[in-house]
Amino acid sequence: MELHQFFLFLAIILIAARLLSETAARFGIPSVIGELVAGLLIGPSLLGWVSPDTTMKLLAEIGIILLLFEVGMDTDLSRLARSGGKSVAVALTGFTLPFALGYAVSTWLFNLPELTALFIGGTLTATSIGITVRVLEDLGKRHSDEAQIVIGAAVLDDILGVLVLALLYQFAVEHQVSTRAVSEVGLYILLFMLLAPLVAKLASMLIEHLDERAATPGLLLTMALSLILLFSWLAHAVGAPEIMGGFAAGLAFSQHFGFRLWMGKRPALEFKPSPKLAHRLEEQMRPLIHTFSPLFFVMVGVSLNLNAINWDSAFIWELAALLLLVAFLGKFISGFCIRESRRNQMAVGLSMVPRGEVGLIFAQLGFSQGIFDGELYAALLIVIAITTMSPPFLLKWFYRSVDRAQ
Repeated sequence: MELHQFFLFLAIILIAARLLSETAARFGIPSVIGELVAGLLIGPSLLGWVSPDTTMKLLAEIGIILLLFEVGMDTDLSRLARSGGKSVAVALTGFTLPFALGYAVSTWLFNLPELTALFIGGTLTATSIGITVRVLEDLGKRHSDEAQIVIGAAVLDDILGVLVLALLYQFAVEHQVSTRAVSEVGLYILLFMLLAPLVAKLASMLIEHLDERAATPGLLLTMALSLILLFSWLAHAVGAPEIMGGFAAGLAFSQHFGFRLWMGKRPALEFKPSPKLAHRLEEQMRPLIHTFSPLFFVMVGVSLNLNAINWDSAFIWELAALLLLVAFLGKFISGFCIRESRRNQMAVGLSMVPRGEVGLIFAQLGFSQGIFDGELYAALLIVIAITTMSPPFLLKWFYRSVDRAQ
């Protein structure tokens, strides 16, 4: 892309995102829907002004990493730990059920090849943590008990999705699966998620020390951004999604996160949370997050090329309808596998439904490897589009109904 084209496309994306998110908000619609619609409007589906270019995708990735950093900063690990078992149960159910049902529908009802059916099942396992968190934030529910369960489940869902994607990609390319290679990736991801917040916490304390003695302004923001990017790179290096690096860095700067190093029965060192540092960093990061995170949601819309769908094909609609039912029920039922109030169970189930960019990655990989033909790819695009666009409306209707009943 030429430099002047990049500037034009970036301006179009930012203006479209802001105008349509503002319009959506004024009509009482979650603003993320406006940003997704902006992507459909300016992308290949309608006007064709912007295409899913590599440079734009990189900026979108920065946006989602910064959004997950903000989520990490707002996350109370003690609350997340209390909902840990519930998050695991929701994630495993919401991962296994859509995968098994998607595979069964593809093989038993449509007689599709085994590898194709596995890729379809894998596509349905995804939960877009970025979209889910943004919707809960728009509704003022991001700090609720059910949101903590959903965040934990969505993080685990992403990790499971990466493992399955690695396994299926290996099978598609090499026609065999190495259990050792998949196990190593799983171990690396687990170690990263355990150790990264602790190492980032030590780095955040060093950054705070340097910032107090800085001779020039902007050191805190620069060093925090560098830490986010470094941990995103480390996450990719061990096989985890890059957004996990942003989440780990956010945890380190959280006003709730601290830990102790024990020597025998007594703590040798204690690393306390720093609410003052967290507040200052949040103020400096917020403009960046509000600028870059809409790029991610617009690019999700841009990546959904609705012109690729043969709207007259009966096969597409039959397959899409059944997969949509499987995709919705598989995630929605996951909310009912935990012991919570019926209100929270329904909120968790609805929050796990959005597929977004994670589903698109599966679908595009299957299409690029020749596993999906045009009709299969189109059916999956329909499923991903509807499961991405409908949950914000359903969640808003649900919470409004519950609040009215109370």
